[in-house]
Amino acid sequence: MSSNRTDLIIFHRNLRTKDNEALYHGSIRQKYRCIYIYDPKYWQGNGKSIRQLYFLKDCLIELDQNLKNLNSRLEIFIGDYKEFYKSLVNSNSQYNLYFNHSTDINYYNSQISSLINANKKYDVNVFRDFGVQRTNINRDQWSKLWNAQMNENMCDNPKPNKYCRIDKKFFTISLDKLIKIKIDSHQRDFIKIQPGGSEAAEKLLNTFFQERCNNYRIKMSSPMDAVDHCSRLSSHFAFGTISMRYVYKKLKRELLSSKYKSDLYSFKKRLYWHCHFIQKLETEPNIEFNSMHAMCDTLRLTENNELIEKWILGETGFPFLDACIQYLRKYGWINFRMRAMIMSFASYNLWQPWQKTSPLLAELFVDYEPGIHISQVQMQSGVTGINLPRIYSVLKQSIDQDPEAKFILEEFPQLKFENIENIHNASIKSKYPEKIVDPKLSSDFARNEIWNIRKSDQFKSIAKQVYLKHGSRLGRRSR
Repeated sequence: MSSNRTDLIIFHRNLRTKDNEALYHGSIRQKYRCIYIYDPKYWQGNGKSIRQLYFLKDCLIELDQNLKNLNSRLEIFIGDYKEFYKSLVNSNSQYNLYFNHSTDINYYNSQISSLINANKKYDVNVFRDFGVQRTNINRDQWSKLWNAQMNENMCDNPKPNKYCRIDKKFFTISLDKLIKIKIDSHQRDFIKIQPGGSEAAEKLLNTFFQERCNNYRIKMSSPMDAVDHCSRLSSHFAFGTISMRYVYKKLKRELLSSKYKSDLYSFKKRLYWHCHFIQKLETEPNIEFNSMHAMCDTLRLTENNELIEKWILGETGFPFLDACIQYLRKYGWINFRMRAMIMSFASYNLWQPWQKTSPLLAELFVDYEPGIHISQVQMQSGVTGINLPRIYSVLKQSIDQDPEAKFILEEFPQLKFENIENIHNASIKSKYPEKIVDPKLSSDFARNEIWNIRKSDQFKSIAKQVYLKHGSRLGRRSR
């Protein structure tokens, strides 16, 4: 590696300085530049949205300040990775490239591949992310390898930058300018989202371990209780403001003395599941567009845009479902069970293709993690072939999770004079949208269609192959 070269550290979603392998290794020679590539086409891609950009803004501001403390700063390149590579070549400067691997949407994958394949000039160093296996994927050994990676020592902190001139031929802009022209120029599509950045992530982790995790196993199911009793780290994992390995190690220490051990063991399982689902997209990127079980793509061949629009706007005529969607639209987050219910309703009760509804729902999540979202969408649509179909009853969930209709009335105060039973049954007398579907008839139809296709030997044969490729070896997850 030539001493004349400058080390170029490329940020995508690992937006932190602590336990960041690419940043640490790129800083060793203390002659480096830090680049965030803002690709407009990526941010117009599958599931991307303005609310995610605003969370990104917080992360980049903090990252830039932390890099300034290292005598560096965050530079911004606007364009795709092909344009980035062309700019590097045209600069006639010598660079070593460092970045952390990300399991992301197809567009990003194709961009990174094009950079690596086109590269004839630079040393490219790619580092692991989460507990995801990139090569020689072995599902039988996956859990063992995941645990091994989580138990490795964390990276040292990056070294301060000693000298690095700015190459004006390689055009970058300041973070302030990016925020002004590409983020703040967008009207907010939310009321309030959680703040981004590593400091916010650390605070969430500490308060979760100290107190908020109390009754986590139970309270995670309710949209009201989950807001405070879930870790709320999902957005920080998605943007990489805190490392999975750091959280895992801190959790292990906490388990030695915590009075909430059973809740924290439940949380520990979810760290594993987090990476397990991302591995599915890493293993088979085409599941962004195609069902894991190929025969399931023949189930829902047409879409009804009017139904889809009423669903995503929270105007279905089912108060609890609508309240969950309205809450999600305002705050960019809702708990897992409600996400599953929302998707189940679209796929089973409305019988809409998941490929049409998945990106719309993803846009509402600040914590959109493609590997998790796409895997869960397919599970709640009954198209994996290896998970038993589960059709959520929006009426039952209303009674179970919001028995006094407090959550519903927060979103729809105009229903405060309605009988609570009528609210739960979606039999409302006051002015409220009509139910867009009969819940029982639609569930019966979906159940019949799904189980009919699962009966054949061909289906079972393909399902076995899906399991070998994607199935967890830890056994079925309890409901």
